Amino acid sequence: MKLEPTTTIWMDGEFVPWDDAQVHVLTPSLHYGWGVYEGIRAYATDSGPAVFRLREHLTRLHDSARVYLMDPGHTVDELTEASLELMRRTGLTHGYLRPIVYLGYGTMGVAPQLDSARVAIAAWPWGSYLGERAEEEGCRLMVSSWQRNGNHSVPPQAKATGAYVNSALTKVAAVRAGYDDALMLTPAGHVAEASAANVFVVRDGHLVTPPLSDNILPGITRDTVLTLAREAGLPVTERSITRGELYVADEAFLTGTAAEIVPVASVDDRPVAAGGCGPVTKQLRDLFHEVSRGRSPEHRDWLSYV
Repeated sequence: MKLEPTTTIWMDGEFVPWDDAQVHVLTPSLHYGWGVYEGIRAYATDSGPAVFRLREHLTRLHDSARVYLMDPGHTVDELTEASLELMRRTGLTHGYLRPIVYLGYGTMGVAPQLDSARVAIAAWPWGSYLGERAEEEGCRLMVSSWQRNGNHSVPPQAKATGAYVNSALTKVAAVRAGYDDALMLTPAGHVAEASAANVFVVRDGHLVTPPLSDNILPGITRDTVLTLAREAGLPVTERSITRGELYVADEAFLTGTAAEIVPVASVDDRPVAAGGCGPVTKQLRDLFHEVSRGRSPEHRDWLSYV
């Protein structure tokens, strides 16, 4: 989706004009993909704009930086306030925030200088990630020929910039083949996740999602859905899923900050039994919308009001 510029970006403790938020072309993170980032959504509520699960995202940013031996130089509290102040200065009522930790200019090499970490946070308007048709009718998925990054290659539990080449290869191939997205498998043949979203399957009223051990990112929206499902009394299991289970699922859906909750219409041209947004998917999506938009008294602590 095309970027829609706002007025300012937070960089290393200062607010700079959008067009002046630049880094040197020889920044090592550009050359070697050594950086970590987050994607966070803010929603319009009756009490004003609110960022959804902001602290959890920024805690994961710190965790990712720790995996990559970087110190962001700013605490979660400091980054929380910077994010909220950025929302105030841009005047956004809803949108998407992108914090990123990257390496500063000055050295070059495959073993980069890791004490030069810098941090930036941008925010801009961002609508439906997979499109309104996918949200209403369900997205069309294929199983990718590209495997998901494994624990012994690139740590999948850290949200690293370079690691997303894996996701980009998957997404580009899917779009060029006429699909909305693709699912990646583990080396053992288990379902991992889509290019930028976790996956859930519903069978006989039971909700199943891959475990963290199957090379998935521990998604914040995934955790939200697991929490809401258990509170609603839905049976939930985290276990490995085979490719064949996708073909006979009653329902399936993707979860992610950008995607939110999107039903799956088909996998490898096999229609999901519900034919799009089934009853369990709708129930969870409705619960998610109520909570994230501040329309529910539950989980008010998940909202950081601007």
